[in-house]
Amino acid sequence: MPREFRLPDIGEGLTEAEIVRWLVAEGEHVEADQAIVEVETDKAVVEIPSPYAGVVLSLGGAEGDVIEVGEVLVTIGEPGEAPTSKSDHEPAVEEAPGHEPSDETGVSAEPEPIVGTLSEEAESLSTPKPESASAPAAVKALPIVRKLARDSGVDLATVDGTGPGGRITRADVEAAMATTGERPAVQPAHEPPVAHAVGEVAVGAGHGISDEEMDVEESHPRPEGDRKPMSRLRRTIAANMSKSWAEIPHVTTFDDVDATRLLEVRRALGDRHGYKIPIEALVIKAVLPAIDEFPEFNSSIDGDDLVVHSRRDIGIAVDTPQGLMVAVIRDADKKSVLELAGEVRRLGEGARERSLAPDELAGQTFTISNIGAVGGGHGTPIVPYGTVAIMSVGRARLQPIVYENDLAIAPVMPLSISYDHRVIDGAVGRRFMALVMENLEEPALFLAG
Repeated sequence: MPREFRLPDIGEGLTEAEIVRWLVAEGEHVEADQAIVEVETDKAVVEIPSPYAGVVLSLGGAEGDVIEVGEVLVTIGEPGEAPTSKSDHEPAVEEAPGHEPSDETGVSAEPEPIVGTLSEEAESLSTPKPESASAPAAVKALPIVRKLARDSGVDLATVDGTGPGGRITRADVEAAMATTGERPAVQPAHEPPVAHAVGEVAVGAGHGISDEEMDVEESHPRPEGDRKPMSRLRRTIAANMSKSWAEIPHVTTFDDVDATRLLEVRRALGDRHGYKIPIEALVIKAVLPAIDEFPEFNSSIDGDDLVVHSRRDIGIAVDTPQGLMVAVIRDADKKSVLELAGEVRRLGEGARERSLAPDELAGQTFTISNIGAVGGGHGTPIVPYGTVAIMSVGRARLQPIVYENDLAIAPVMPLSISYDHRVIDGAVGRRFMALVMENLEEPALFLAG
């Protein structure tokens, strides 16, 4: 008996994932718990194992397709069962009482998307009503894609769909727009969009387009250049950054610290243990006592409440080829410098390889960004949504400083702390910075603890 394995929620409220690479093929035998597919979530690439042993009868999508949680990922039959077409083993769907199994065309309609679903990549498709009995087969496209085509004057009947089952995607419509030189028409707020054929001018409710309007339209040509869709990770980064910047009133405090002792200790530890200690490990150790002194830096806002966290889950920003990611060191306050060093290396490598689990990429209570690793100095880091503070550390450079009334040359490390001004006042921000600086300038203060 064929068994359907549906895409599970693998953490952090997953709603959909993109199929990156199939590790099995139709007709292949798999064992229980064998990895069968790699999928990309908003932040990670994750291997999903099969819950069953048996023969792969069908795959739920091609590489590059996006499927939603709850949709069929793979169908697996009993050992020895031959591969069959999807229609041979697809379970019958029971209709709810009063539900019509077909649309007005008499053709069995595919299920509508869940109400509120905005994902363009959803597999559920609505079937439009043909204009006549002799009309060609219904075009597969989501409502948002149909609207784009309608507003831009693209006839969907002339577009070849590259999505699953021949579905027409936004990219297909944009490609057709690029070929015809069309773009979405701007509709008045009080008038519904008017469908028009390619090359025609949209006219609404008896109102034509004036010469002045045409001049404005021609003075703002469509931007030229290479156009490519943002990756799933980049879209996630963009959404998170926009949300943080829009909702959190940022304040950034800057200062410089004499890193002479910090770098001496780092070098001594590296010589003793035979490997380079990541600067993040020492910075985390220096920050933890400041968090104990000013716990509001390790909090989050929940409605009208401030939740001060007892856990110390420190996020570290990682520069990857795909974009910036934040990996999380759980219970950082319970780890030694060497243990923190090991976690920084492991999480950094995992983030760059996209091999970290989703729960290793979310849930930090405070974040540290080492922009010095890419040559940065002072910065204005954006507070990750769901937290109230982030500190960036710049590259230490030799600079002249005044030390006990004498001029000296020392490695000076830039520090920047951004925080949510709804939670943290400027005076508290300065006190937090002063304590961190004191610890960094004399590591014995935090290493002895």
